[in-house]
Amino acid sequence: MDAPLEKQPRRFHDGGLPALGDFEAIPPDPDRDPRIVLERLSVEGEEQFALLRRIGYLDRVFGEILVPADIETFRTDLTSVPTIFTWLVPRTGAHLPAALLHDGLLHDPAEAPTYLADRPINRVQADRVFRDAMADTGTGLVRRWLVWSAVTTATMVKGVDTGFSRFTTWRHRIAVVVTLLLVATLGVLATLDLFDLAGIALPWMGDRPWWAELLGGLAGAVVIPACLALLWGRFRSAGFVMAIGLAVLLHVTAGVLLVTGLYLAAEKVAGLVTRRS
Repeated sequence: MDAPLEKQPRRFHDGGLPALGDFEAIPPDPDRDPRIVLERLSVEGEEQFALLRRIGYLDRVFGEILVPADIETFRTDLTSVPTIFTWLVPRTGAHLPAALLHDGLLHDPAEAPTYLADRPINRVQADRVFRDAMADTGTGLVRRWLVWSAVTTATMVKGVDTGFSRFTTWRHRIAVVVTLLLVATLGVLATLDLFDLAGIALPWMGDRPWWAELLGGLAGAVVIPACLALLWGRFRSAGFVMAIGLAVLLHVTAGVLLVTGLYLAAEKVAGLVTRRS
């Protein structure tokens, strides 16, 4: 991992407004706090937001970045997190300015950029800006590395606007799939071993007292991801965080999925009963 960054909230500032209709442009003001003004919209049944004022950010590499370039067309879903993980990374909070900035930096390479900066910023660079910006908002170290690792994993899988060759893109995709699939599989086997089910006996757990097997399982949840992360090349830090996160949170995620599934099933049954009554 990189050296810890010093929190510098003043890097975020009021990004002003472009000229709109009869209203003159309002230039960015580095001396004013950012004004996050959102309008809630429903786009094809999905909740999205329009950003009614630009956010300015002074990046350590690219200098001043303004988001969005076009106030009238830019849309965001805030922090793009699957519902089952919002208990870990909420859609809003201290990290919201950084999340909006990241949304503004991602765009279809065939279209005009949705941000204003002195030079182009590709998706890999946007992910790094996001991580640094989260540090400047005061987002905790663990949370920002989890979020950065998640968006970096998505970048590796999509391979869009990265500058990767076709071979590199597929190498990254294979590394991600192999790592996450192997960690999930070993997590299931380790659980069966811990409860002495199906005759499973992993080498690092074996047939020992439960506490010794638990310690062996925790050790495996660190050592094995560390080795698999090497497959991720320059993104090995993200691979390490993602693999360990999956290993440690596998059972919690499974529990949340189960509860979510029961809730959705109950809602569906309640809806059917209501319509029939």
